[in-house]
Amino acid sequence: MTDDFPLVTVPEPFPISLIGERYLIFDIDAVTYIRHRHHICGVLIGTIPDVPQQNVFLGIPLELMEEEARLLVEKGAAFVVDDVEAHQRGLEGLNVAKKRAFRADLERQGAMVAKEVERKAAQRSQNALERLRLERDENGSVRSRASSESATKPEVHVDEVHAETLFDGEPSPPPPPSSSPGLSVKSNHYQRAITPTTSFPPLPAPRPDPTRGLPAVPKSYPLFAHLHEKGYYVSPGLRFGCQYLVYPGDPLRFHSHFLAVGAEWDEELDLLALVAAGRLGTGVKKGFLIGGASGGNGASGEEGAGSTEGAVRAFSIEWGGM
Repeated sequence: MTDDFPLVTVPEPFPISLIGERYLIFDIDAVTYIRHRHHICGVLIGTIPDVPQQNVFLGIPLELMEEEARLLVEKGAAFVVDDVEAHQRGLEGLNVAKKRAFRADLERQGAMVAKEVERKAAQRSQNALERLRLERDENGSVRSRASSESATKPEVHVDEVHAETLFDGEPSPPPPPSSSPGLSVKSNHYQRAITPTTSFPPLPAPRPDPTRGLPAVPKSYPLFAHLHEKGYYVSPGLRFGCQYLVYPGDPLRFHSHFLAVGAEWDEELDLLALVAAGRLGTGVKKGFLIGGASGGNGASGEEGAGSTEGAVRAFSIEWGGM
């Protein structure tokens, strides 16, 4: 597969936009890259422009969990950028010439897209006409054979010859495109509006800020980092009543194996909650996984929050009672 479809590469570190306390990625290449390179899937939350009223298939931006953003920053693969501040700073230094050049580039892209759409529409029309001609050929041949077998009058032969002349001949070439001024003006001015998914360019590319701390993470981060280090794909588990869904491979190819919940090492656990989670996991053909770091502080909201100091241990609970 990699020979036919070369994997996308993105220079590291790449920016993660922080907007309203949410970590977002707007670059489709970065979205593809972190999935196959770092096993980070995130959640697509953007509406597809062509079908804005559906919510089954969504597009960019990709929203990351705090744990995913923290992991990418710790590995040096990405850095967090305050998107509002970066845009304000970039717009202040953007001169009129750059704005005009960027607008002209968008218009050029729109004209290219419009030309491609018109070409595909013409191709679809040509294919439809070709199918119609083939259907007429087939229907004309059937009528000719039926007439020759059952008819006894000379007029039948005249109709048969007429049918062969009308349908069995070479198809006439498609009419040339009209050169009338009205159509040419409409074609030249029919441009598709291009909405860029990123602001860089025309704004200058953001740079890492060494003074910015690491993203704050919940106390379950040690378990998340532990599972990710073992090669698992980890995604949000809200729909199954847990913190994480743990997959042995890409979620597009595998079902999740575990419902995971992180806890501090000395945290008291409710036995009934463990029984309920174990039964839930068994009922959906998954194991219930609970774990944490021994000796980790796991305090949420600090730069050292969710520290992975100490060994991370995880326990799988399954309901075996009959």
